[in-house]
Amino acid sequence: MKTKILFVCMGNICRSPTAEGSFRSIVSNQDLSHCFEIDSAGTHAYHIGNPPDSRSQQTARKYGVDLSNQRARQVHESDFYYYDHIIAMDMDNIQILKSIRPTDSQSQIKLLLDYLPNTGFKSVPDPYFEGKFDEVFEMV
Repeated sequence: MKTKILFVCMGNICRSPTAEGSFRSIVSNQDLSHCFEIDSAGTHAYHIGNPPDSRSQQTARKYGVDLSNQRARQVHESDFYYYDHIIAMDMDNIQILKSIRPTDSQSQIKLLLDYLPNTGFKSVPDPYFEGKFDEVFEMV
C-alpha cells in the first residue's frame, strides 16, 4: 500500500509544487516510486489549472527537477480522506487546513519544517514577491 502525501501552500504555484517535484525526484532516485503517491494543492483558488510559477520551474530545473506537468488545484474535502499526510508550508496553511478538515478525517496535518527541525525556520517562506526561489528549493 502506498503512502499518500499532499503538499500544500497558498496558491499551489511556488512552494507546494516545488516540494512535490523535489520529493518525487528523491523518491524516484531511490527507486521508491512504488511506495508513494505524491501531489500538491493550494488553500486558495487563485491559480487553478495554471502551471507552477515560471521562476519556480526555472529554479527546479537548475536542480534537475521538472515541474512543467503540474497544474495548480485547490484542496478538496476528499483530500482529507485520501491522503495519509498533508504537509503545509506555513502556519496560515495549517490554520486553513484545520478549519476545513472534516472531523472524521484520519490524515495527519503537519508543517514541512517539522520534519526538518534544524533549519532555524518554522515555515517555508513564500518566494512569490521576494524572489527567494533558490532558498525555498533548498528548504524543501
